[in-house]
Amino acid sequence: MKYQIGEAAAMTGVSIRTLRYYDKIGLLKPAEISEAGYRYYTEREISLLQQILFYRELEFPLEDIKPLLSAPETVRMQALEGRLELLIMKREHIDGLIRLAEETIGGKEMTKPKITAEDMERVREQYAAEIRSKYGSSEEYSESERRYSALSTNDKDRIAAEQNEIFTAFGNLAGYDPESSEVQSLVKRWQEFITVNFYPCTKEILAGLGKLYIADERFKNNLNAYGEGTAELMSAAIAIFCEEK
Repeated sequence: MKYQIGEAAAMTGVSIRTLRYYDKIGLLKPAEISEAGYRYYTEREISLLQQILFYRELEFPLEDIKPLLSAPETVRMQALEGRLELLIMKREHIDGLIRLAEETIGGKEMTKPKITAEDMERVREQYAAEIRSKYGSSEEYSESERRYSALSTNDKDRIAAEQNEIFTAFGNLAGYDPESSEVQSLVKRWQEFITVNFYPCTKEILAGLGKLYIADERFKNNLNAYGEGTAELMSAAIAIFCEEK
């Protein structure tokens, strides 16, 4: 029996967009695409999709799931054992964060955020000459300089704290589907953050930033300090967010 993409999505609880994305990256191809462009799925693809969703629930990255679908049983079991160890470590990490929050509420000193106003100043100085040479004549650069020069110390602290919060949220979602609503909401928030605090961040500009996050090792390393895979998640999620609808 064949199912249209909407039927397959409804049967498994995923979005049509997710199925199209899985097709695009070669993770789950439809059994057939009609001359009119309609995708059709059979019981085989539905079964594979259920396996994919099982691995996603266990927080396997998408790139790791594809080889597992055709791997021998022993390889899949080894992968699951490794994932179990990671999940236990993650649970221990979360338990540590809970203890930290409880200690902070109890009056103990909170740890310093990863980004401070001083950090922002250092980054601006580090990239100043490079940014001027590339974008010095653009309206966005002029607007960014105008807004930044008008910021008070309190404003810079507020911006640094919010930026840290957004990056931390992305880091917590590293390994998630970049198309997921949680990740896409964060991308929208990041775009709005840039627009409000620095310059009008169009989708074209945002798409360029997303590519930079993995092309430039400095950006990549800074973002991945929030969790391995943060830069890759942001880049992939931004690319999806900026696609023409």
